Amino acid sequence: MPRRPIDITMPDLTGQRAVVTGASDGMGLGTAARLAAAGAEVIMPVRNPGKGEAAIARIRSATPHAEVSLRGLDLSSLDSVAALGDTLRGEGRPIDILINNAGVMRPPGRQTTVDGFELQFGTNHLGHFALVGHLLPLLRAGRARVTSQISVAARRGAINWDDLNWERSYHGMRAYGQSKIAFGLFGLELDRRSAAHGWGITSNLSHPGVAPTGLLAARPELGRSEDTPHIRLIRALSARGILLGTLETAKLPALMAATAPDAARGALYGPGGPGGLGGPPAKQRLYPPLRSTEEAARVWRASEELTKVSFPAA
Repeated sequence: MPRRPIDITMPDLTGQRAVVTGASDGMGLGTAARLAAAGAEVIMPVRNPGKGEAAIARIRSATPHAEVSLRGLDLSSLDSVAALGDTLRGEGRPIDILINNAGVMRPPGRQTTVDGFELQFGTNHLGHFALVGHLLPLLRAGRARVTSQISVAARRGAINWDDLNWERSYHGMRAYGQSKIAFGLFGLELDRRSAAHGWGITSNLSHPGVAPTGLLAARPELGRSEDTPHIRLIRALSARGILLGTLETAKLPALMAATAPDAARGALYGPGGPGGLGGPPAKQRLYPPLRSTEEAARVWRASEELTKVSFPAA
């Protein structure tokens, strides 16, 4: 049976500046394309300029007058994150929308970032934490909405406080879950601190459900030379319309969270189908590991210490 089309209505974003990490392919590319088609100026910070140029060509083939451009960013390097912050602050343009979408998932063995952090924790969480810190003046100037992409992997598990970098007991999936729990706690704490200190930023969370994104596909740069069995199964189920989402539907929760006029601050958006795996985007109940304000504050303090990036109170 053919799938029923699933989509959302995008508001007019003319005059707004949006930044989308991980926009050179897959779900991030689709997100950037929809923002550009709605009139936003879209900044695409990428690690691979060649992939970035190809992504821009695809966007402009569908929206010839799209206002899209590349900047350099490697979220696994805090120096690269700081350099992007310097670049965008130097441009002096307020940011209206920030979608923290980029991520890595389950490299075949424990790997570390340039700065020595476990790769998933360092890239998915700490890199984005530092990015928001460096962009804070521009986000405040734009009274921005910040949407951080987490995962169904954050439904269970906890922060491994005794071994944050998984040096003694590495488990790829648990480390991935920790990175997304920490990232979700940060996104919620960002909204609380913004409200408390008058930053003018609203922050919420999204997750794409389960869809055939590139997270588990072949990634030679991560040491994964071929697709995992998991991504092959996900593709097969998605293509048959069985329970899971598609690349087209997976981007919709983040777009809703980032652009819908009635999207709630401090909320989670994801697919509204069974188990939150696929279906139309909808507001969802926060996962249990994301509900502790004490844990969120602890993640914030630890992230400031690890990245050496601090957020001024006023």
